[in-house]
Amino acid sequence: MTDPVYRRVVIKLSGEYLAGQQGFGIDQPTVDRVADDLIAARQLGCEVAVVIGGGNMVRGVEVSSRGVSRTTGDTMGMLATMMNCLALESAIERKGTPARTLSAFVMPEISELFTRTAAHKYLAEGRIVLLGGGTGNPFFTTDTTAVLRAAEIGAQVVLKATNVDGVYSADPKKDPTATRFDRLTHSQAIEGGYKVMDATAFALARETSLPIIVFSIAEPGSIGAMLRGVGHGTIVAG
Repeated sequence: MTDPVYRRVVIKLSGEYLAGQQGFGIDQPTVDRVADDLIAARQLGCEVAVVIGGGNMVRGVEVSSRGVSRTTGDTMGMLATMMNCLALESAIERKGTPARTLSAFVMPEISELFTRTAAHKYLAEGRIVLLGGGTGNPFFTTDTTAVLRAAEIGAQVVLKATNVDGVYSADPKKDPTATRFDRLTHSQAIEGGYKVMDATAFALARETSLPIIVFSIAEPGSIGAMLRGVGHGTIVAG
């Protein structure tokens, strides 16, 4: 088997993906499949940390548009990410691989608080580390969280798992003429306004010199393929 190109990674998963075909909540077969892919990535010899969105339960922007304050709505969304982390942690451990959820919030009865020291410790022990609670602050997305945490723990790359196989000039589901990019710079991604990640995430990645690889998680084994350098995606770097 090909050795992994990256030894420490942060994988960004969308909360919506965990809902599967039901569109809301947590679809257990989908969670189990993601757990299998993460375990396979760990077995390659990679240290794996995961950031998950909360959109399968609560999206802060949508909640705030219905009368709740943006700060409260974003806090609800961050709590939703914790539920997703705990569900994925349970699935991973049920399959015999150790995992640990670390939270941006102080909630000792539920999860240990995120610190770089704790993350380094558990990654070195071979655990898959789930990073919940977003940044712990409103107005920041989990995309930005993924880049921030990757910079904090010394990850070599952020793998952005989506429902399309890279960055396109337009939504390929709506525009059949959309062009797929094999590679972009961080600045090109920001200037192009591509919606696959928010501009703050790209800007932070540029500042910290972190590459981002955007790929589709639809195919089983896609995470491992990206880690071995044989997957299909768009590299945003430089």
